[in-house]
Amino acid sequence: MVSSKLRVGVIGGTRIPFCRNNTAYADVGNLGMSIKTLGSLVEKFGLHGVELGEVALGAVIKHSSDWNLAREATLSSGLAPTTPGITMARACGTSLDTIVHIANKIALGQIQAGVGGGSDTTSDVPIVYGRKLQQRLLSLVRAKSPLDKIKSGLRGFRFGELKPHFPGVAEPRTGKSMGDHCELMAREWNIRREDQDKLAWESHQKAAAAYQRGFFKDLVVPFRGVERDNILRADTSLEKLGTLKPAFDKHSGKGTLTAGNSTALTDGASAVLLASDEWAAARGLKVQAYLTHAKVAAVDFVHGEGLLMAPAVAVSQMLQEANLTLQDFDFYEIHEAFAAQVLCTLRAWENADYCRNRLGRAEPMGSIDPAKMNVNGSSLALGHPFAATGARIVATLAKLLEEKGSGRGLISICTAGGMGVTAILER
Repeated sequence: MVSSKLRVGVIGGTRIPFCRNNTAYADVGNLGMSIKTLGSLVEKFGLHGVELGEVALGAVIKHSSDWNLAREATLSSGLAPTTPGITMARACGTSLDTIVHIANKIALGQIQAGVGGGSDTTSDVPIVYGRKLQQRLLSLVRAKSPLDKIKSGLRGFRFGELKPHFPGVAEPRTGKSMGDHCELMAREWNIRREDQDKLAWESHQKAAAAYQRGFFKDLVVPFRGVERDNILRADTSLEKLGTLKPAFDKHSGKGTLTAGNSTALTDGASAVLLASDEWAAARGLKVQAYLTHAKVAAVDFVHGEGLLMAPAVAVSQMLQEANLTLQDFDFYEIHEAFAAQVLCTLRAWENADYCRNRLGRAEPMGSIDPAKMNVNGSSLALGHPFAATGARIVATLAKLLEEKGSGRGLISICTAGGMGVTAILER
């Protein structure tokens, strides 16, 4: 983040319940979810007809028609139609990046207020066909007479051309899925299956308790008859989790990642309002917390580094820039893409060799208090719509800091492509 001229306040956020794919939002799509979420944010903070500096939204899996997603959602949100929109993407870090994008503009004084957020669907996925069929269809459209159209459509046709191509889940440079890569990380860092299941079970228990005490009441807006995340299982147990079979490494006998300790395919959207102190005060809005630092890093996963280890690097660099230690936080929001990823990150920060040789630190960064980590549950229990997770976490952490009245929170998110996006909120 650039050196700020203005403090960047998090006013608050909102989201729709996150739902397992092919359930409540199967026919909604990114635009519909974004409109509902952004409209709910407008309603929550009384922004009808207000012109904001910018709305930044993103999606990872989207149709080509969603190329202007943020602007289209803005036009249907209740904000002034003169509010610009920008559509962004950085895999699972997308909405934290959109928030940092808005924050940097506020910090520089370019705008006074804006919204960052994102949506994702794994139900309404773009299914495309090969280039041969595309060219055949284009030739058919260009053909003038009915006979020419028949010839264009049938000449050299092969049924194999009808085979659809679904969105890829593998890393293009390795051919391995994120889960396959995380299995390698779990093996490298000796992360036990039992510890992964325990972290997943705790995530469900903490999320269920947060709903029970009403923490999410003003953060989650009912949609499509759903009032809370439908992935959440308060009645799950370590015994149930222990019966699940490996989801990625199914044949070696060494697989530890399961459907229970990995995030489910999820649909959902979230958004956060950010502003300068002056703008917020003029509208009678309170600042929950301030976004003070952010950092992005990448790892060379093609040549041996763990695909999802970049947050460990980004956090280290960010803390050095902020002159803070890993223990200087009241809350830690570490995205649970996989339980193993979280545990690998924690172990790396405690490891003297890794901290010295990879992070350039003379001493290990040390451990964190587990009671301060993901205190309201995280992605394993709530779900993970790729581009919506960052804004969910920012809204959650800002409210936690507001409730406490003071403090500091750390955000850490891993992404596909071997990147990590991190940030610090303070009050």
